[in-house]
Amino acid sequence: MREGSLDAPTRHPIEWRDADFYDAEKIDSELRRVFDICHGCRRCFNLCDSFPRLFDLVDATESGEVEGVASADFKRVVDACTLCDMCFMTKCPYVPPHEFDLDFPHLMLRFRAAELRASGLPFVKKQLTETDRNGKLAAPVAPIANWATSCNNKLTRPIMEAVTGVDREAVLPKYHGKAFTVRAREKPDVNRLAPAYGRKAVIYATCFANYNSPDIGTAALKVLARNGVETEVVYPRCCGMPQLEYGDIARVAESARKTAADLRPWVDKGYDIVSLVPSCSLMLKFEWPLIEPDDDNVKVLSRAVFDCSEYLVDIHRKNGLAGGMKPLRGGVTVHIACHARAQNMGQKAAEMLRLLPETDIKVIERCSGHGGSWGVMKENFEVGLKVGRPVAKQAKENASGYVVSECPLARDHIVQGMQRMNGDKVAAVDPVQHPIQLLARAYEP
Repeated sequence: MREGSLDAPTRHPIEWRDADFYDAEKIDSELRRVFDICHGCRRCFNLCDSFPRLFDLVDATESGEVEGVASADFKRVVDACTLCDMCFMTKCPYVPPHEFDLDFPHLMLRFRAAELRASGLPFVKKQLTETDRNGKLAAPVAPIANWATSCNNKLTRPIMEAVTGVDREAVLPKYHGKAFTVRAREKPDVNRLAPAYGRKAVIYATCFANYNSPDIGTAALKVLARNGVETEVVYPRCCGMPQLEYGDIARVAESARKTAADLRPWVDKGYDIVSLVPSCSLMLKFEWPLIEPDDDNVKVLSRAVFDCSEYLVDIHRKNGLAGGMKPLRGGVTVHIACHARAQNMGQKAAEMLRLLPETDIKVIERCSGHGGSWGVMKENFEVGLKVGRPVAKQAKENASGYVVSECPLARDHIVQGMQRMNGDKVAAVDPVQHPIQLLARAYEP
């Protein structure tokens, strides 16, 4: 180890099968150790609300030290963590291999896992995590579901807020009657003249692209086909991120084992695995191997996974992209989502969009404040908008025709922040969410 933790950060496997992992006294001791280091550093004060909450608790004590904070108050700090990984990846100088061995997000995960084991997950919150089931149930009645969840619906949203805790002002994803996996049965012809012809990829649809925004998936199919890539769309089940947010590691492990076994044959046949949403890419690449480090299928899969934009940049570098793209008038503001940054692969969405001819690309690399399901809950929604205000302000000042993010939920949260700044007037941006949709548009005749 070199001075200042100059080596790349490393992570330890999550010992979720060990009884000590859930021991309340051991968790409290580790929280105090880590929080004392954070209090002495305070470098993460502007990342999310966890750190201001922690520092306020410490500053309010008579001693001005962590020892004066009641253990019961630590939950406020844990509840504000969105598991974005930005403190670990970009800010903290004390992550492994440093001797302090600090991993703030995974400590928050440990607390939640112990809390889940001790008290269970409230019924309503558990239902919100069942994204596959919810998507399947909503698809046949998509127009009704979208009407009921619209922010403009003053009848249903207050009731939903009272029952589920989802803030009535939070924009929620829409559902579609025809899932991406169904649409993908009619695939575009593969361009045999493209430089990358011969490459093969499985598109891991993700629950969001499958049920909520299938246009992202169809755009990826079109772009890959234009670039000569033979594709198959495979979606066995959700990656487990909604369960991870609440500490249900056993459920995530089950999904990892089953999905890795389902995808392994495709990897063995020479297919790359392309994930459409960065949270899911992060799970497959990094979280699954830490949760199931001895599963050979998980190991093999993790090495074969590309984020969608990362894959297009890889094609560009190794083969070259097919020609025929047109400029996009009005310019693009692209937000680099936290879970894309946590993959430690660089600004791949921005790299991909800069391949568009004569198109102004502006980049925002800062937390949107959404944090998955965390950001739509009543206790977090306004905090999320506050955290994301600098991003919304920059996007508004950019005045681009398109505002996109590899995380569609973050994108919609940013646009809602822009709308707030406009006096609740709809932001004047194109409705596309994901960078791959812009590439598909640029390829249109």
